[in-house]
Amino acid sequence: MTAYEVSPEFTDLVERLRQSPFRADTTTVPKLRANFEKFAASFYNPPAAEFVRDNANGVDVEWTRVPGCDRSQVVLYLHGGGYSIGSIEGYRDFCARISEGSGSAVLSVGYRLAPEHRFPAALDDAVTAYRWLIDSGVHADRIVVAGDSAGGGLTVSMMVALRDAAIALPAAAVCISPLTDLAHTGASVLEKAYADPIVTPEGSHSYAVRYLGEQGDPTDPLASPLYADLHSLPPVLIQCGTAEVLLDDSLRLARRIRDAGGSVDLDVWPEMIHIFPFFASKVPESQRALRYLTAFVAQAFGREKNPSHANASVAAAASLKS
Repeated sequence: MTAYEVSPEFTDLVERLRQSPFRADTTTVPKLRANFEKFAASFYNPPAAEFVRDNANGVDVEWTRVPGCDRSQVVLYLHGGGYSIGSIEGYRDFCARISEGSGSAVLSVGYRLAPEHRFPAALDDAVTAYRWLIDSGVHADRIVVAGDSAGGGLTVSMMVALRDAAIALPAAAVCISPLTDLAHTGASVLEKAYADPIVTPEGSHSYAVRYLGEQGDPTDPLASPLYADLHSLPPVLIQCGTAEVLLDDSLRLARRIRDAGGSVDLDVWPEMIHIFPFFASKVPESQRALRYLTAFVAQAFGREKNPSHANASVAAAASLKS
């Protein structure tokens, strides 16, 4: 038994993930995409919500709104998938749960994917969608930007690009298991390879090459925001698990933000895996993490002052926060 006893649902999830073909780095990109969509569909059981497609100055986006949500406050969501897979459709369940928990509208961004569209296409699309949202009348302080994995890294890169262009920044940001270092220099890349059922060192390298190209610079600060100047960012929530290859991407990002004078809530969950909140339709730990995430969003919009932490075992990972 581990120091932190996980739920049976989480154990089942890990076993399923270890058999999932979308984690194989030798599979073709079309197959990777199709396999991910099939897997994501098996977790699709969203709360009642409307899904409305829109066009953000040429970028495919979709509104997700549960009944009664405040349409004046928006979570702009950037999905994960190593910049090569993932989609608006695959994240509908998760976006509906964010809308329900935070009482906000969610705008999911279908940014262009690699290798057909390499860096900085995803960043350009994210910035375009954000600026479109501002131009449509949504104030920056009524926007929270969020994303997981590649989308979590893209969240930070986008804020750096916006800041440097003197564009008003969002009220806050959420990064779930963010991919922040495409050079993969974190110790966890190898140390956690045995534990991570989603990300492998080889697979992560393959995704980086697809995004950057063979001659691309993995330390470019707008591709790998760990290397960016991170001053003057809004408050950031980082959620991650101790059993993921990209753990050090989260821990080092938190330190860099703090060193730059920023505010960061580093929410580390013992035994949890890459992007574990995504599985909230079936896994209790994911549901608790999502409640904390949406309370953070609500707090950023002034709807809640003190989001409670439902993870009773977070003290077990407290040493990682220093």
